[in-house]
Amino acid sequence: MKSIDIDDDLYAYIAGQTKHIGESASDILRRLLMDGAAQKVSADGKSVLQAKTAETTPAKSQEKKLSTSATSKPASQAAGKPSSTRDAVAKPAAPEGKDITSRLSKDVLEPYTKRVDLFLFILAQLHDLQPQTFAQVEQIKGKNRIYFATSKDALLKTGSSTNPKQIPDSPYWVVTNNNTAKKIAMLEQVLQVLGYDAETRELVVNRFA
Repeated sequence: MKSIDIDDDLYAYIAGQTKHIGESASDILRRLLMDGAAQKVSADGKSVLQAKTAETTPAKSQEKKLSTSATSKPASQAAGKPSSTRDAVAKPAAPEGKDITSRLSKDVLEPYTKRVDLFLFILAQLHDLQPQTFAQVEQIKGKNRIYFATSKDALLKTGSSTNPKQIPDSPYWVVTNNNTAKKIAMLEQVLQVLGYDAETRELVVNRFA
């Protein structure tokens, strides 16, 4: 056994750590130093483990979040992407052409299942081809009524049941309460007033009828 010299205040501290009568200074120092060191190692080890857990947990959470996002994003985009078929225009635009017959192909006319809609479509194409001379259609009149005008009110004055409708993309209105035969006659008159030959008039009327 070796002897060491210590200060009085340190000796008083060691003596104050005595837990039972007869405990030697060596036992007290061993308990204070060895047990304290063991507790520190244990505490430090726990701290290191907690630190590693704190570092890895957010990383794993972030990886999981990114993975979930990457997996779900294409699905959400696919769900939000509009269907080209569903959003397609119901009635296709007429092809551009310098003559009326090129604008009245079977594919173009097929969506127009109602006579009144087809009637208005053909008149709209004629107006588009001859916007300046189309005003001549106002000359077409019945015995007690007019068939074309630049306002709805003008047609209503000749009868409340005329059911006037505006010709698409034009300032003109036309009565639509007449039957198919009358509409055919009106188309023939319009084509004639606009200067179309007999062959063209017959072709257009046949495509309407």
